[in-house]
Amino acid sequence: MIAGEAAAQDWLRMQAWCSAEKIAKIEQLIAMLRDENERQNLVSRGSLDHVWERHIVDSAQLLTHVPRETWEKAGALDVPRGTVKWLDLGTGAGFPGLVIAVLCPEFETILVESRARRVEWLERAAGSLGLDKCRVEGKRLELVQGETVDVISARAFAPLPKLLDLSARFSTATTTWLLPKGRSAAQELRELTGWRHLFHVEHSLTDPESGIIVGTVAGRKGKRS
Repeated sequence: MIAGEAAAQDWLRMQAWCSAEKIAKIEQLIAMLRDENERQNLVSRGSLDHVWERHIVDSAQLLTHVPRETWEKAGALDVPRGTVKWLDLGTGAGFPGLVIAVLCPEFETILVESRARRVEWLERAAGSLGLDKCRVEGKRLELVQGETVDVISARAFAPLPKLLDLSARFSTATTTWLLPKGRSAAQELRELTGWRHLFHVEHSLTDPESGIIVGTVAGRKGKRS
């Protein structure tokens, strides 16, 4: 369990996929976030006092659930075998999408956000941070052109059944879903029907009462995948 800003920073620095250069970019992102938050309410003001724990590491912890095969595909462990695509739904202020883009610049990160001011912020932040493989889709998810991806994340985007209805078209049987769901994770998973899946709940490293739904989806029940 990670508690406090110092512990959050220490945890991030110890990860194999982190580096001093990436920490510097995260610090730049935080500075930009604080500045932009004066113009639009990206995150609650109180959460900025715990930004490393509440937003940065809360996002970065998703990388601990990325399968080895995905890291290998991106070349993080050996010779690259292809482009890893990470789709983040309802990115909002940039969490987890911008954090993943900073920490994994070898990934193609696709950030979906429909609110115009948030879209402008995401595009400006990605440009300032030099995130060449980060793409912002400034439209409703229903209007985003379909493409299959390796990872789908969504932080407080929609209830699980609706989320799957809207985004299963981007998934294959090997796509990893990483869905921070707070205190509702276990209940949402228990109540999920109509899908063939291998989901389970992992405990959040930043909140003992929060869960992350992790796993894969083979398709709707009664339909061929």
